[in-house]
Amino acid sequence: MQTATETADVSVRNVGGIEEAEVSFDPGVTVLAGRNATNRTSLLQAVMAALGSNNVSLKADADEGEVELTIGDETYTRTLTRGPSGTVRFEGDPYLEDPEVADLFAFLLESNEARRAVERGDDLRELIMRPVDTTAIESRIDELEAERRRIDERLDELSELSQELPALEQRRRTIEERIEETRAELEAKEQEIEDADRDLGTTRDEKRELDGKLEELRGARSDLEGVRFRLESERDSIDALESELEQLESELDELPAAPAGEVRELEGRVEELRERKRAVDSTVNELQTVVQFNEEMLEDGGGDVAAALQDGESGSVTDQLVAGDDVICWTCGTEVDRGQVEDTLDQLRELRRSKLEERREIESRIDDLETEKLTYEEKQRQLDQVERRVTRTREELERREDRVDDLQAERSSLEDRVEELEAQVEELEDESHTELLDLHKEANQLEFDLGRLESELEDVEDEIDGIDEQLDRRDDLEAQREEVNDELEGLRTRIDDTEREAVEQFNSHIETVLGILEYGNLERVWIERRQQTVREGRRKVERSTFDLHIVRTTDDGRTYEDTVDHLSESEREVVGIVFALAGYLVHDVHEQVPFMLLDSLEAIDSERIADLVEYVSAHADYTVTALLPEDASALGEEHPRITQI
Repeated sequence: MQTATETADVSVRNVGGIEEAEVSFDPGVTVLAGRNATNRTSLLQAVMAALGSNNVSLKADADEGEVELTIGDETYTRTLTRGPSGTVRFEGDPYLEDPEVADLFAFLLESNEARRAVERGDDLRELIMRPVDTTAIESRIDELEAERRRIDERLDELSELSQELPALEQRRRTIEERIEETRAELEAKEQEIEDADRDLGTTRDEKRELDGKLEELRGARSDLEGVRFRLESERDSIDALESELEQLESELDELPAAPAGEVRELEGRVEELRERKRAVDSTVNELQTVVQFNEEMLEDGGGDVAAALQDGESGSVTDQLVAGDDVICWTCGTEVDRGQVEDTLDQLRELRRSKLEERREIESRIDDLETEKLTYEEKQRQLDQVERRVTRTREELERREDRVDDLQAERSSLEDRVEELEAQVEELEDESHTELLDLHKEANQLEFDLGRLESELEDVEDEIDGIDEQLDRRDDLEAQREEVNDELEGLRTRIDDTEREAVEQFNSHIETVLGILEYGNLERVWIERRQQTVREGRRKVERSTFDLHIVRTTDDGRTYEDTVDHLSESEREVVGIVFALAGYLVHDVHEQVPFMLLDSLEAIDSERIADLVEYVSAHADYTVTALLPEDASALGEEHPRITQI
């Protein structure tokens, strides 16, 4: 169903066999009616150029050409410039940024790859799936699976942390109870000291001196207990670090290092393959230029080139070229059979197809080598990471051991100081002071215990708060995991859905078209999608294949399965066009480009051409088809004709 309402205006200069032309297309079907050598194919190529295709030839005697396409208020331009090596450079602002899908499924000229796929027995699945970047999809799937693993690991960690909370809460309550008990004991002990002070009959100066020494002793003992506690903590840390170091060294022994120079060698091989790919690309482009040029020469009769080669012979050059089955060779000027030229063209097309296959194989080998290189780099990265962790752990272990030495020295000094103070206190006290000294020792210990309990409580509360803070992020992580799962499911089914939809579209459309065209004994043509194991580089993977089935009917009503080779030329053309139409619909090409272009339908009889064009045109805003006059007459008069280009 057409949705466009504007006329599409095209201005062409030096494209194919066209020197200069301007045409307009109304929405719907437009027929380019005329004999061979009337530049109908050249006009279709001009439209292709404006839409973004590079499968277009520059006029043989021109160094540059241009096309301008205007639809409504939008104008699209394309310039073609011949380079020193004969290749054509394309510039401008075309309708499409990437024409690959349109080249495959909307620009259905004679050399269209989708049309020819059936005849050549090409991989139909590969053609349908080519616009789908399966490599990028599979790479994204790997990324998402890794992300989901990270999220799952984090959720597992949070689950383990949540299980730690009850024990931490119980530990906090226990510490709080011990703090209350210790405070009560300290208050009672301080009351005992105060009562003992009152009972002593010492002078004020003696009492002041004794209290000072006791306070100094209390401080020294507190410092000593602190150092002992820190020393114990450092030794625990050293034990943990030694255990971690042992584990890291064991892990280091198990990690194999990448072979020396392997990555550089792989990089060199990848660069060699890329150089080969560039050479193959150049050959493919040159072959495409040669094929397009020769197709144009056959279509347009040779134009000025053939006229020059005729060297003034009488009669119309075009009449001479198209008369019978002979043409003038535009390379040597001799008369040759058209069939020989077409056979040579078929060989060139086959060579181009083999070069495209070679390019795909090179790309596959590059991907394999890149994957191998990444594997080596990842192993080396892991090795470097573990080595850095070993170095950091050893350095931390040395720092801790140095700190232990310092703390041991400090402990020894404090022990000497405590002994010295205790001796001084003993000199100041008599028997009655012994009890007071013991009370001060006990109070000092209680103060130290209280401080340690309060510090321990603070650590436990910080740990609980940290866990609560992390658990608060669990909902976000679960939502994130759900999003990752949804995207994964979408990506995993996208390839499957595209394949399944392509097969359904083809089978549905070919059934409808065969019903419309009524090919006598051709009962059914259909694609079967099945799975098979194929090799991709060094690994085997499951891949879908599209098997084309032909079912015929005998005169007595029996059916049997036939092969594509036994299809008539007309039947092959119809199957090829319907296959391209299936790709057109599966990839929503009508949303990307408004034109459907048809050419070289002469193998199909006029009535069937008319029915086929009407059917195909229902899916594009502008359908432009090049037909011979007798074939064009079968289409309704409501469709505009262009007879002069």
